Amino acid sequence: MEARYLPQIDMPPLDLPSSIQAALADADKRLAHRPKLQRLFRNCFPNTLETTTKLLADGTTFVITGDIPASWLRDSVEQVIHYIPYAKGDSDLQRIISGLIKRHTEYVLIDPYANAFNESANEWHWDPSDETDMSPWVWERKFEIDSLCFVIRLVYSYWQATQTTDIFTGDFRRAMRVIVELFKREQRHAEQSPYRFARHNGVQEDTLGNNGLGMPVNYTGMIWSGFRSSDDACEFHYNIPGNMFAVVTLRQMQEIATEVYRDLSFREELRQLELEVERGIKLYGIYRHPQFGPIYAYETDGYGNYCLMDDAGTPGLLSIPYLGYTGSDDPIYQNTRRFALSKENPFHFEGKAAQGIGSPHTPPGYIWHMALSMQGLTASCNEEKLAMIAMLEATDADTGYMHEGFLADDPHVYTREWFAWSNSLFSQLILQALEEDIL
Repeated sequence: MEARYLPQIDMPPLDLPSSIQAALADADKRLAHRPKLQRLFRNCFPNTLETTTKLLADGTTFVITGDIPASWLRDSVEQVIHYIPYAKGDSDLQRIISGLIKRHTEYVLIDPYANAFNESANEWHWDPSDETDMSPWVWERKFEIDSLCFVIRLVYSYWQATQTTDIFTGDFRRAMRVIVELFKREQRHAEQSPYRFARHNGVQEDTLGNNGLGMPVNYTGMIWSGFRSSDDACEFHYNIPGNMFAVVTLRQMQEIATEVYRDLSFREELRQLELEVERGIKLYGIYRHPQFGPIYAYETDGYGNYCLMDDAGTPGLLSIPYLGYTGSDDPIYQNTRRFALSKENPFHFEGKAAQGIGSPHTPPGYIWHMALSMQGLTASCNEEKLAMIAMLEATDADTGYMHEGFLADDPHVYTREWFAWSNSLFSQLILQALEEDIL
């Protein structure tokens, strides 16, 4: 991200809930034979709660991304998702997560096209000159299909873990309706969508072409997205991992509509939309690669053009099983994974210190810690998982934390010293390895 002045926000220290303290103590014992990994987990696991989380007087929770004083819908979910398994018997942790759900609900009702929000209607914006329909609540208004999917992911995961239903308010039901109406509208973006976005900072990845409308697409049944999970503009606006995530989201919303709201008509509406998006993925989202066979494309426009790459952000091709769209044993996913982890992926880099997936969001040759963590989380064998943990352990630049991107030849050259999402994803991998008793 470009260097610029960022306003500061007061983040008072938050006492760690008892379940999180207990999890830290347990991991401390189990990792005692690997002191550096022990230190990394001790720092990274509570990082979101210790540095980015604020409990507000209205009962909501505000979670900043780290070194930027705004709350991304996507980031804030992934920053706390590793705490969900500990929430059932911990009222303090429930207050934190349910408060975040309440605040997400409010944000969706304010503007479902925005990706990042302020703590209050303070008029703070990443770029005040953006040409789009801004709100004083909105930090940035890049429409990314995954933002709304992550909102549902948090609600569904929390519900499944705790079996509490007080999060399913009338406002949340309205937010679900807003999300569905937006998804339907963006199936026919050019004809029906009011969304436009242009930024005149000279960075092509930061703006949409065609007077803010984006490049033309054909109708496929999939949902249009302006930007990727990296906040970079889509090349072709049907992002396949994002639409896979939408399929999972629509399935989760069907469960909520049925079991919580007892609304069978809404369930059938959600089911029909799921089938339309899924059909679009099957018909338009698979590319016959001459080396790897059928693989999932990263993006397409529905006219036969494809973007063949993978990005370190989630959702990405590597993270398909993590999102729950398909298992890691899916043959097309296996082909796709081999592609994403090869030189055929233009954002897969190899250097003296590491090899892995980066992003057009950072300079060439920079590998993302999140990509290494995701590779470990989706690995089908212990050897690969342990190799990723070793690589993460070796590339923290002796800071005790994960970063965004680091130079493949020298991990001491890196971006974003304080990036809580990366710390949380790393923690998920370590927790998984501990649960599987392979460390």
